[in-house]
Amino acid sequence: MIQLEKITPKGEIGDLSFYQSRMYYQIFQAFLSYLSIYSWKIIISLTFAFNCFYPIAHHFYYPLIFIRKMAGVYFHIPFCKQACHYCDFHFSTSLRYKEEMIKAMLKEVSMRKDYLSGQNIESIYFGGGTPSLFSGDEISLLIDAISRSHSISPDVEITLEANPDDLNAAQVGNLRKTAINRFSIGVQSFYEEDLKWMNRAHNASEAESAIKRVQDAGFENITADLIYGYPLLSDQKWESNIKRMISFQVPHVSAYSMTVEPQTALGTFIKKGVQKPMDEDQSAAQFLQLMGIMAEKDYEQYEISNFAHAEAYSNHNSNYWRGVPYLGIGPSAHSYNSASRYWNVSNNVKYIASIDKGELPAEAELLSKTNQVNEYIMTSLRTKWGMDLGFVKNRFDIEAMEIIQKKVQRYMDEGHLIRDKDTYFLTTSGKLLADHISSELFIEDFES
Repeated sequence: MIQLEKITPKGEIGDLSFYQSRMYYQIFQAFLSYLSIYSWKIIISLTFAFNCFYPIAHHFYYPLIFIRKMAGVYFHIPFCKQACHYCDFHFSTSLRYKEEMIKAMLKEVSMRKDYLSGQNIESIYFGGGTPSLFSGDEISLLIDAISRSHSISPDVEITLEANPDDLNAAQVGNLRKTAINRFSIGVQSFYEEDLKWMNRAHNASEAESAIKRVQDAGFENITADLIYGYPLLSDQKWESNIKRMISFQVPHVSAYSMTVEPQTALGTFIKKGVQKPMDEDQSAAQFLQLMGIMAEKDYEQYEISNFAHAEAYSNHNSNYWRGVPYLGIGPSAHSYNSASRYWNVSNNVKYIASIDKGELPAEAELLSKTNQVNEYIMTSLRTKWGMDLGFVKNRFDIEAMEIIQKKVQRYMDEGHLIRDKDTYFLTTSGKLLADHISSELFIEDFES
C-alpha cells in the first residue's frame, strides 16, 4: 500500500490539504501524457474534474503549484561602487576579495546541496550589493554550480539586480550570453538632485538609457525600483517619476517608502540634525498616489510594494510572500525551509575564511508553530491573495484560526479588512497600516 504524504502548502491560499506521494504524482503525470494523444475535449474534462476534486479553482495563479516540489536560490553579491545613504544591506565598496568570494560561494553551493531536499529550482535571484559588478562569466559560474547540484525548472526565472551605471553596451551584451532572463534595475528616481541626495552611483540620464538598452538587447522581463517619501520628493515629482517609469512599458515596478535605519548615513544625518526626518504623512499620501496611478495604468498591486502588468509577477517576490523554501548563498544571505531559518555571517573575510575551512558560517533559528502562524499572517496579508483562515486551520490548528478570527473583526469594523469566505484582504486604508495590523493579529505562545 502506498503511504500518502500529507502536504499542506505553506503560503498557499486554499481550503484543502493535498495528499500525495511521488509515485502518485508520477502516475498522474503518466496518465495525462497518455490522454494527451486524444481529443482536447477529454483534456478539458479531466482538468475540470481535477479542479473540482481540489477546490482551488478560484485561485488560478497557483494552478497545481504545490503538487510539484519547488524552491528558490538567492545569491548575495556583497560589493558596491559606493554606499547609498539609506542602505543597510551588507556590502563592501572594495572589490579586493572578489575572486576569493566567488570561489567561496561556489564551494558553499556544493556544501549545501542537500538543504532543499531535491526540490525543483524555479527562481534564481542575484541580489546585493550590486550583482551587475560581476561579469557575465562570473555570473555563469554561479548559475552552472546550481545546475550541477540541483534540478532546475526549464522555465526558471533568473533575475539579476543591476545599477543603471553598470548597464553599458558591453556589459548588457555579455549578460545577454548568460542564462539571465530578468533584470531588476535600481532606478529609484529620474531626478538628478534626488539621486545625488541618495548618493546613488548613477545619474538621471543613465537611469533612462539603462532601461532602453536592456530592452533593445531583447530582455522583456524587466522590473525597476522607485523610492518615495523623502524630503526632496514633491507629489508632482513623484507623479512624474511613476508616469516616466510606466512610459518605458516595463511589466513590473517595485516602489518602496524611504526607510531610515540607524546604522546608515541617512540615520546619522537625521540624528545630528543635518537632515530632516522622513514625514509619515507624506509617505502615506504618496503611497495612495502610487496605488491610484498604477491602477489607472492597469498595473495590478499583487503585493504591497509590487505592481505587475498582465500578471508579470516576480517568481522571487511571490515565492517569498508565499513561504516557498529558498537557499541563500553568500555573506549575510538567509535560507528558509518552512521549519527553520539560517543566515550567514555578514562579514566578507569571515565568510571566506569559514568556507575555506569547510565550515558553514551560519546561525540558525528553529521556527515554532507560533512563529510559522505569525509569518503566514504577515506575508499573506501583504498580497492580493490574502490571509486564508481555512489554510490556518488545516496547516496549524483550529485553535490558531479561532484566535485570529476574534482579532480580525475589529479591523473589519474599521474598514481596514474585507472578507471573502475564509479569506481576509487589506482594503486601501488597511494597506497603509499593513505592518501594524499584522502585528496586532499575531498570536502568542500557541503550540499544537
